[in-house]
Amino acid sequence: MERPDFWDDSTQSNKVMRELKYLKSCVDPLVQDTQKLAELKELAAISHDDAQYLQQIKAEIDGMMHRVERIELQSMLSGRFDRNNAILSINAGAGGTESCDWANMLLRMYKRWADNHYCQVKTLDILQGEEAGIKNVTIAIEGDMVYGYLKCEKGVHRLVRISPFDSNKRRHTSFASVDVIPEIEDDVDVAIRPDEIRMDIFRSSGPGGQSVNTTDSAVRITHLATGIVVQSQNERSQLQNKQNAMKVLRSRLYEVRQKEKEEEMSKEYGQKQKIEWGSQIRSYVMHPYSMVKDHRTNCETSQVQKVMDGEIDMFIEALLKVKPEDRGK
Repeated sequence: MERPDFWDDSTQSNKVMRELKYLKSCVDPLVQDTQKLAELKELAAISHDDAQYLQQIKAEIDGMMHRVERIELQSMLSGRFDRNNAILSINAGAGGTESCDWANMLLRMYKRWADNHYCQVKTLDILQGEEAGIKNVTIAIEGDMVYGYLKCEKGVHRLVRISPFDSNKRRHTSFASVDVIPEIEDDVDVAIRPDEIRMDIFRSSGPGGQSVNTTDSAVRITHLATGIVVQSQNERSQLQNKQNAMKVLRSRLYEVRQKEKEEEMSKEYGQKQKIEWGSQIRSYVMHPYSMVKDHRTNCETSQVQKVMDGEIDMFIEALLKVKPEDRGK
């Protein structure tokens, strides 16, 4: 950073600054708590079992333990892309309007989680349901350690409730799948040749305004070899939508190629494949009782509304603390 040419390459300098910020977030709390611990020892020595002093010491120690737990959790996010932004997709399952509404509820939940963690959310593509809710949506969530945390959300989410769309007030079960991939940076080698893709330009659908659905600005890209299809239609310009779609395509291609390598290694060495995040990972029950339960860790709560307001950290942290081979037991 002291080099005169440090800021000449903004991409590299920003990467170094993010790395520095991450390291400081690990080291600074430990340094501060070490100093605080020394102060508490001195306070304990002169407290003479005074109740007011002991209560103050206990409160400080409780705060230190909470910060240490957060640092320990952060240390578990050591994967190559755990510190990256995340691209999250939600797809409604079978069930028509009920499942589309459930997909929309999940979208709100993840947006609230992002707000709680001071993250930015950008909608890349969305397809509205015919009557209510959404059929599918893809969003980019930008912030510290986003992929590391949200990779735990990959899988099928199940809702049980009295349907507001059923005039007979019957109980319905709905499903929606969530997919999470890391946003791949430019320094990761994922080459895409022009002859490997087909690009289609079309008019954006959904709410209009400011030329969003009045010009042919939406972009759909098909990767011919793998059949992967991505699209972006929420930006005003065709160029911005193309850049967003290519970003998603690079991330999906990287994920596919990593899975192929893992499968080849497992065949060559006769090992089991890596345990993936489960298919039906979590149930949200609103009737006949209130409960949200994660089937991989058995972590559960009766505070359904808090969970739907984005308070899902308890499930994420519980899974990160469990060894992969013990999940779902």
